[in-house]
Amino acid sequence: MSELVLLLPLVLLAVAAVIDLNTREIPDGITVALLLFAASGAYFGWVGIRWWMVLSGLLLGLLIGWALFHFAEFGGGDAKLIAGVGAVLGPVGLLFVLFWMALAGGVLALIAMLRGQRDYAYGPAILLGYVGYLIYPAGVWKTIGKLWE
Repeated sequence: MSELVLLLPLVLLAVAAVIDLNTREIPDGITVALLLFAASGAYFGWVGIRWWMVLSGLLLGLLIGWALFHFAEFGGGDAKLIAGVGAVLGPVGLLFVLFWMALAGGVLALIAMLRGQRDYAYGPAILLGYVGYLIYPAGVWKTIGKLWE
């Protein structure tokens, strides 16, 4: 049941991806909501996250987001969203998200290149990275399958 709590950030990331596709901006309110979710998760003990995990995931996300913003032409909203995801999942979970996100971003980059675009919204890649995390290693699909049994 605790893994199902991770579906709320999925909804927030889906909203961010849709807004990013339409406006090329990610509202700060979504990142703030992720941070509040992470703080609540640590306080109430959801999915086993602790305060040190929230803080270290947030710091790692800020560091990686800053580097991507300065060196890879990421948007500020994308960088802040990565920090929010880091706060929700902690540093190890964030590394899995970044792996899946990089794969999704590579596919999106190829699609953009084939369409003749020089840049593209990266919110969908962050969403797909989170979805990849939910499938592996979180295994949320197993929990959802048990609910239907």
